[in-house]
Amino acid sequence: MEEIKYRGKKREGRHRDTWDPFQLNPIGAEKESKRRCFQLAQYMVAVFVGLAVLTSAVVAKGSLLVLSTLSSPTSMRSPKEKQFYMLMLVFCLVFPNILVFLKSLWRCAFKSFVKPNIKTMSFIFAIECLVSLGTSTLVLVVMPQFDVLTNLFISGGVCIVSAILQIIYRLQRETWKIVFPICSLILTVAGYCLLGIDYYVRVSSYVDRQSADCFIYVGIGIFASLLVSLCWWENPLQATNSMQETLTELDGFRDFVFVISSILRILVIGAVYLVYHVLIEKSITWSDFNLQDKDWELLQIGLVLLFLQAFCSAACHWFGVVACKIHSVKMSFALPVCFTGPAVLLLGLILFITQAQSLQGAQSGSVTEFCESLIHLNNKNTTPVVLLEITRSICRTSLNSYYLQWPFSMLALEGVCMWSGFVSCTYYVWKIKVQRIERTSQLFVRRLYESAFIDLSLLLNTKMKVPRAQNQESGDDMQKCVIYLCATMWHETYDEMLKILTSMFRLDRYRGDPNEEHNDCFDFECHIYVDDAFMTEKETGHRLVNSYVTDLIHVVIEVYRVFTNKEPDDVSIIMTPYGGRMMFVMPDGNMLYVHLKDKNLIKNKKRWSQIMYMYYLLGWKGYIVKNPQKMTRQHNPSRESMVSMYGEIFVLPQHDNDYKRKFISDDNTYILALDGDTDFQPKAVILLVDRLRMYSNVGAACGRIHPTGMGPMVWYQKFEYAVGHWLQKTTEHVLGSVLCSPGCFSLFRGSALMDDNVMKRYTTTATRASEYVQYDQGEDRWLCTLLLQQGWRVEYNAASDAYTNSPEEFKEFYNQRRRWGPSTLANTLDLLHSGPETVKRNSSISRLYIFYQMFTVGSSILGPASVTLMIAGAFQFVFKIAGTTSIIIASVPPVFYIIVCFVAKPNNQITIAAIMSILYAFLMTASFFSIIGDMVVQGTFLTPTGLFLVSMAIMYAVTAILHPEEWGMIIYGLMYFICIPSGYLLLTIYSLVNMHIVSWGTRESSKGEGEVKKNHNVLCDRNCTLCCWDVKLQVTQESEKLMLLHMPGQTAQQTPALGITNPYSLIENAEPEATVDTKTEKDVEEVKKHPGDKHKGMVVKGHDAASVSSDDTLYKNSITPSLSDQGDVEEDDDLMIAAIGEKELTVKEWVKPVKEEFLKKLTYANMKRNLQEQIRYTLHNIKEADDVCEELVLMLTDTLSRELSGVGPEDVLPETKLEELGCSLEEHARRILRINQKEKLENRVKVAIKKTLTAPQIKNLDEGEKDFWNKLLERYLTPIIDTKAHTEEITRELKSLRNKAVFLYFIINVLWVVATYFLQAIGTDVLSIKIPKLFPNGTESGENLNVEPLSLMFLFSFAILLLIQFVAMLYHRVYTLIHVVAYRSSEKDYKEKIEEEEDDCLTLENEDGLSFSNDDL
Repeated sequence: MEEIKYRGKKREGRHRDTWDPFQLNPIGAEKESKRRCFQLAQYMVAVFVGLAVLTSAVVAKGSLLVLSTLSSPTSMRSPKEKQFYMLMLVFCLVFPNILVFLKSLWRCAFKSFVKPNIKTMSFIFAIECLVSLGTSTLVLVVMPQFDVLTNLFISGGVCIVSAILQIIYRLQRETWKIVFPICSLILTVAGYCLLGIDYYVRVSSYVDRQSADCFIYVGIGIFASLLVSLCWWENPLQATNSMQETLTELDGFRDFVFVISSILRILVIGAVYLVYHVLIEKSITWSDFNLQDKDWELLQIGLVLLFLQAFCSAACHWFGVVACKIHSVKMSFALPVCFTGPAVLLLGLILFITQAQSLQGAQSGSVTEFCESLIHLNNKNTTPVVLLEITRSICRTSLNSYYLQWPFSMLALEGVCMWSGFVSCTYYVWKIKVQRIERTSQLFVRRLYESAFIDLSLLLNTKMKVPRAQNQESGDDMQKCVIYLCATMWHETYDEMLKILTSMFRLDRYRGDPNEEHNDCFDFECHIYVDDAFMTEKETGHRLVNSYVTDLIHVVIEVYRVFTNKEPDDVSIIMTPYGGRMMFVMPDGNMLYVHLKDKNLIKNKKRWSQIMYMYYLLGWKGYIVKNPQKMTRQHNPSRESMVSMYGEIFVLPQHDNDYKRKFISDDNTYILALDGDTDFQPKAVILLVDRLRMYSNVGAACGRIHPTGMGPMVWYQKFEYAVGHWLQKTTEHVLGSVLCSPGCFSLFRGSALMDDNVMKRYTTTATRASEYVQYDQGEDRWLCTLLLQQGWRVEYNAASDAYTNSPEEFKEFYNQRRRWGPSTLANTLDLLHSGPETVKRNSSISRLYIFYQMFTVGSSILGPASVTLMIAGAFQFVFKIAGTTSIIIASVPPVFYIIVCFVAKPNNQITIAAIMSILYAFLMTASFFSIIGDMVVQGTFLTPTGLFLVSMAIMYAVTAILHPEEWGMIIYGLMYFICIPSGYLLLTIYSLVNMHIVSWGTRESSKGEGEVKKNHNVLCDRNCTLCCWDVKLQVTQESEKLMLLHMPGQTAQQTPALGITNPYSLIENAEPEATVDTKTEKDVEEVKKHPGDKHKGMVVKGHDAASVSSDDTLYKNSITPSLSDQGDVEEDDDLMIAAIGEKELTVKEWVKPVKEEFLKKLTYANMKRNLQEQIRYTLHNIKEADDVCEELVLMLTDTLSRELSGVGPEDVLPETKLEELGCSLEEHARRILRINQKEKLENRVKVAIKKTLTAPQIKNLDEGEKDFWNKLLERYLTPIIDTKAHTEEITRELKSLRNKAVFLYFIINVLWVVATYFLQAIGTDVLSIKIPKLFPNGTESGENLNVEPLSLMFLFSFAILLLIQFVAMLYHRVYTLIHVVAYRSSEKDYKEKIEEEEDDCLTLENEDGLSFSNDDL
């Protein structure tokens, strides 16, 4: 209700100034805000991950301590049990090495292999062998000799080498922080000393008959801890300049090194086990490993402890990585990992205190009596083994001393020292700075974790991020980037244009002022490329913008009003060799360009628009960035060597990003490809940018595309898109690389597009039939194929949502898929054909992935046959027809439709397909219910068909639940099911047979070209027959005006200005104007030679105001000065490029009606609103300026109303009146500011007034850019005029290609159907697989199910494919959740930045005291 009142209040304010206060309010224009539910979910995820880290670490550490206690020589277990538990300890150490071995082997075999450096590899192998020696010695030799508390504490000493290296290299940001590693070293040494003293006291006090050889194990334990601490040598060194070349080189072949080092580590662990326990202790009896039935308890305890230790240590490592990636380092990573040791100790003490009394037979009394009584419980079956051994181990400490028990405090102090030592050594973890999304290799140094010391391993392995040197950048800062949003438009409707413009303005609001810093560190520009933007006026031959451009102008103005409540400020109309350009400054200062393409001057359609903006943004702009002297600057002598009032180098707004791009590499220059109807949020763009920032080999990333619209066809596409993204795209992303990044919403890396064989190859003009299919029917898929073949990766981000209109009509849908189907197949086959070479170049594509794609292509080729057989099964189910007969009947409709497609016209083919689709839908519905009924009759669903159907339903239901924001898509699954014959059978036939048709097929319209006038301008349009002659009679408003002028006492009435007509045609009829002849092939040749000189219009002269009626004087005078040839174009120091007195500006015919639309901002109603909002926006972030702001708004509005009291609300002011009004407003503003003592704000208010009264400007391109466009047109984009002979040749080749493809498809599918037919004909008793029929409870029914081998094989293969996709989807969902939570934690909060009042007046002073300010200038 409050929102309705707010909108009503704003509307009332507009209504005071105009009779038309009503406006559109597009969905999504409101400000984004952080949603509480997402914040709550973020905290819940962080808490869950933190608890998971703590729990898994405690269980892993506790399991290892229990195993070492059970395998101890002093344990009360039998020798057979001890050696089995010792073997479990060995497996605990081996398990993480096996994981690393498998992962590294996979990457070497299927990703990339780099030849290693022998010297570096030998050094790494030596370190790894020493670390493995230390780990196995400490765990297998030393820890069994110690009690459980000592084993818990001694592991803290493995940080000693890391502390020493930190001290040596002084890796602290602040000097005083060197105290932390020094304290760590002192505390660790103190802990070792206390360990020795503690055992000395035990030996001298005869605690538990402790022998003197324990000192040997103390020494070995300390030495082994030192060897283990070498494991993390790389972390301190990577943060310095030491060994940088070695470490960088190591990153290239780290996978191969890990393959070998994992094997070496396993061998060392086995060698230590065999040498000590077989050769030295001789405690292994090999025959005891042959466990009997009576040893079930032993096997159960050992395997459970092994599983808990191995699984929980791996889980702790994974959850630790997740905690860092979701920006919960302190709460979910550092805190639980640091307190793992105390938590284990606390848990052990609680168990000891609460459960010790439950040991039946244990005497309660003194500690010594209690410990002595434990020995009698060894043979009692009722005693818990684990609890007994832990209690017995605690009794080996000084608590069990007959003489002194106070030495036990030394053991406790040892634990405090060790724990404090490694916490102080890893102090930097608490202050680690994590970007929104980071790779694991950027967070942790080593991929391997030490399962025996999982908590210490995680902390010490966390990468130290400190400045490496003063001349090097810190890796903590997010790299800045430039994003070019490029939308291609082709006959979009008003509502579709509204979506894309609203999305761009939302991003402008999210990014804010380009002069301010932003958390996401990106700058952007918006570019819209309008195909077929011009039409030829039939009477004059002039090229004018068509109604699509007029609609686009209205949308820009409307969206600008919605976001700012005012008209566009800075508008420039630029004449270009390819047509025209409109330039806007968006509300927060970012740039919007609208490029109007004239198809008589430049190639039209989407691919050529993409080539156009790639060469312009990456080629031309990249060139001027690398040559700054060619960058357009302000031609104002007084400002050449000065800075502006805002402290910036004075460059034009449109060149602001070009200036910033000097410091940004091509790798961080991105192009966001969009369609003209795409709707997206800023979050979607940022999530795609994150993918490209994280991985340098990612050339493109796409988001989740949601089709919008209404009707059955849209319902079908909703589920089709959902399944395609849920399962297919995620599988491609996980197994290899996405094959197609759709052009409606995809982010491309500049350096990837600029790579060899990508952008240059993309400019190839199709000359052969196969090229027409691959290049022009699916340009986005071909571009991705080029990227993949050059070694770039394409990724998919499921959280990056974009919405685009989908075909709502059956015909439009079929025509769209007629283009997509053959193009998809052609590009996939091209990629498979170049598979061996692509595998060598692209680390993301493996031979296994190529095999997966071959399987999916084979499945799609067999799609028509599979659907035919499914229809045959439906006939068999519903009508109880024999199998062979049902196959024959099911094959008749496809054959009939193939014949229809060869003989009928495309529209008739689609009509017949629609009728057949409806009939098939009825059959599929009957089949669906028949299958369910058959399962009810059979009393079981455990049949191949029933099991497949049920498992499919469960899988899709689970998949939908895992996509909570899209789970409603599952409702459209039934629609998708009944449309399977139409989508996979009829559509395949239609697209193949019509492959020779290469027209676009969608959004075709005659509205753009050949349009003469709006219908309401034609007063009479009749065809008459007079004396056998056909006469066309047409009377327009202009003709009526001419007649009225010759009638006494009559005056022509003003006609409203239209985007495609001239309201002053009466006056202009008497003027000489430039004309454009109808284009012929000869003209095209001239365009090829001189593309920039095609249209040379004459200069439009000014009008005499006295010759016009008084009612029109104000309106006409406001337009004519800006178009007149006065020699001095409007002088604007901040916006105009040319200096006063430059060459006369030649204005083309299309410019005037475009400018008229923007001149409406100079009406009284619009100026009043604009002035109010300009003042508020200019002063909105100035501290303590609210009062003076409202006073300025009130007083200046009053001044405006007073000055324009005699002007109508829709009248446009002339230039002279605007100048007078500007002076009056500035004078009143200066007076108000002086009264309020806010003179410092004067310049800001002047700028606001100036923007309010500024008319749109007409410009020419500078010579450098104009020359670029002329050469680009000549080289790549000159319109193609195909000769009749060439067209006939291409048509013949396309039909030949069509015939080959149809024949291949037909033969393969017929073979599959015929094979199934003969298997049915032979009989199920001869060739069939008998499967026992089972009831749901698992009991056999005594009957067998006969299944054909081919059907079962196909069913089984399809089930495996779905299972692979389902597992890949689960993997992808987890990492999508991590990314979303990470984004939410760094999401922008729309809080206005409050600035202190600043002195905008620039004052310069020289040595002699001479000073002047910008007011003097």
